[in-house]
Amino acid sequence: MAFQIVLNLIIAFVWMFLNNTWNGIGFLIGYMLGLLLIGGMRRFFPQRFYLVRVWAIFKLLLLLFKELVRASIGVIREIIKPRLDIRPGIFTYRTQLSSDWEVTLLCLLISLTPGSLPLEISGNQRKLFIHALDIKDEGKMRDDIQNTFEKAIMEVTR
Repeated sequence: MAFQIVLNLIIAFVWMFLNNTWNGIGFLIGYMLGLLLIGGMRRFFPQRFYLVRVWAIFKLLLLLFKELVRASIGVIREIIKPRLDIRPGIFTYRTQLSSDWEVTLLCLLISLTPGSLPLEISGNQRKLFIHALDIKDEGKMRDDIQNTFEKAIMEVTR
């Protein structure tokens, strides 16, 4: 991925040099030309096209923002209620992520959303113990984590 980014920047600067236009528009045209060239020749690179991974990172950030807002509204709603109707608890979550930094990123994303906090990771890094502010349905919470955060992390890393 880094090689493709550097190659794209080199193409953009060479384009600016050949056209003798040292401005942002010239760079942008060269960068877009580099995207087309690298995209057309992507079968010659061992990694996938880097723009796919950049798009997956952007989607992960959007997902984090959406979940952060949704969970914050849920916590505020519980605080404002005159009577607390929550069932805090701890549940286990089995992850399909394999590398250390994937599991770490999952734990960070879970802890950034209000109302949930990973407490411990098992020795084989396959099981997380998560404390939740309100556990109504453990299966739904597991599915939410798997279908949102874990899926987005896999798109970025694999």
